[in-house]
Amino acid sequence: MNARQVQQMFLCVAEKMVASEEFLTEIDNKIGDGDHGIGMAIGFKGVYQELENKTYTYVNEVFHAIGMTMLCVMGGASGVLFGTVFISGIVNYPEKKEFVLEDFANIYVKSLNALKKRGKAQVGDKTMIDALEPACLGLKKAAEEGKSLHEGFAYAAAEAKRGMEYTKECKARFGRAKYYGEKAIGLQDAGATSVYLIFQAMSDWVNENISKEA
Repeated sequence: MNARQVQQMFLCVAEKMVASEEFLTEIDNKIGDGDHGIGMAIGFKGVYQELENKTYTYVNEVFHAIGMTMLCVMGGASGVLFGTVFISGIVNYPEKKEFVLEDFANIYVKSLNALKKRGKAQVGDKTMIDALEPACLGLKKAAEEGKSLHEGFAYAAAEAKRGMEYTKECKARFGRAKYYGEKAIGLQDAGATSVYLIFQAMSDWVNENISKEA
């Protein structure tokens, strides 16, 4: 995928996330601060405006633009965390005009590790990590097995969904949700839901716009 294609993919992601504001707010109202959907919508409205009329040579530039925009316009913990997802992986990563599945896997795994180091959350803590880690490792596994972009992103989205569903089984260790204790069991985490929506939107775009052999 070249920079233009990745740009178009994330414009699609941005539209999906803005449209999901009410859904994410409903989830976050149950055990969170109730502002996650608003924050994600603000962030991805900014992303859409940033990407819409720009021209990028390197795929790395697209990721940097997304991450910096989220850091600047979202504020708070979510801006830092989701900004990290898009920025940390490209630090010192070779500039490339095209990314293959291995590149996506490399930068997302690197971002995952940076996020875990920054936020200290692990799988099972009822956070975005529960969806992000299986998604990133899914990309890595697919790349190692020589899968196509279509197969790799589909697998990552499926793993993100599995992780999102897993948060229903967990008690929270971070944020307001941790004060709910056992009462939080049965309810899914809003951050993990956002991660799933992002990976599913990427998979949908690749499925519709990229050859299945790519």
